[in-house]
Amino acid sequence: MATVKRIKLGSQGLEVSAQGLGCMGMSAFYGPPKPEPEMIALIHHAINSGITFLDTSDVYGPHTNEILLGKALKEGMRERVELATKFGINFADGKREIRGDPAYVRAACEASLKRLDVDCIDLYYQHRIDSKVPIEVTIGELKKLVEEGKIKYIGLSEASASTIRRAHAVHPITAVQLEWSLWSRDVEEEIVPTCRELGIGIVAYSPLGRGFFSSGAKLLENISKDDIRWHLPRLQPENLDHNKKLFNCVNEMAAKKGCTTSQLALAWVHHQGDDVCPIPGTTKIENFNENIKALSVKLTPEEMTELESIASADAVKGDRYTSDVTTYKDSETPPLSSWKAS
Repeated sequence: MATVKRIKLGSQGLEVSAQGLGCMGMSAFYGPPKPEPEMIALIHHAINSGITFLDTSDVYGPHTNEILLGKALKEGMRERVELATKFGINFADGKREIRGDPAYVRAACEASLKRLDVDCIDLYYQHRIDSKVPIEVTIGELKKLVEEGKIKYIGLSEASASTIRRAHAVHPITAVQLEWSLWSRDVEEEIVPTCRELGIGIVAYSPLGRGFFSSGAKLLENISKDDIRWHLPRLQPENLDHNKKLFNCVNEMAAKKGCTTSQLALAWVHHQGDDVCPIPGTTKIENFNENIKALSVKLTPEEMTELESIASADAVKGDRYTSDVTTYKDSETPPLSSWKAS
């Protein structure tokens, strides 16, 4: 069995496998839920292969992905993994709301612990930032959960540089989860440097562009009608023709390199530094096996430069999400003084 390198995530002591496993697609958003026994077998295969950093959220399902992980981590498996989950996106009366108020933070954590059937969550992220609640208030409650031993480390997802700074001043943030890939590079401007300045680890989600770097435009031929990727701006016909060029260039380079396009795209993320852990998701063991081989793809500075010139700012057309989805651009929160006064 190949040994997967371990990296330090953040400055508080968390160590994880250099690549993680995103578990969302097993239960939600990418078509119907996949058969539970197959997904448990895949999770066990990942752990036995040395990938020990597992990523889920209470909104995946909702709730069913956490339950799946809880079942997979029985029989001595829990001690072998670093378990990350998230809170903050809630569906109330069919409407999506973002919540970071203390009572909700605590209730969400207790519910996740129960579903995962664990005593403690290794890394607990705020999945989206509640722009109605000062970030200091949300982190203050998370800090209490750390003190109570319910969570070990605190993370943020889709947070702006200023939100990260304010949060980190209340309690050290161990990791920021953000979308980073050859077609999502806007985080390099401000968020990644802020994380590095503060000693915060970086967890890159969708490092394969939601599967685009596995199969290009053919991706849409293989996904079900209720897959959210049908709605992503970058995969709409008016943008896809342009974006195919990016895939084709990366594909050509991979062929010369003797690896797959997805391995090359993933290796590029790995080469961003030892403080970066990509978490590609999959529901198939053969795709997992392909992804893990990206760890042994070595890129020269010249190859990195070539990839980065291919994936320049104008290489991609369309936003990451539809306009109704909040991202780090919507993550500013009111000053703490406004909360005290209310």
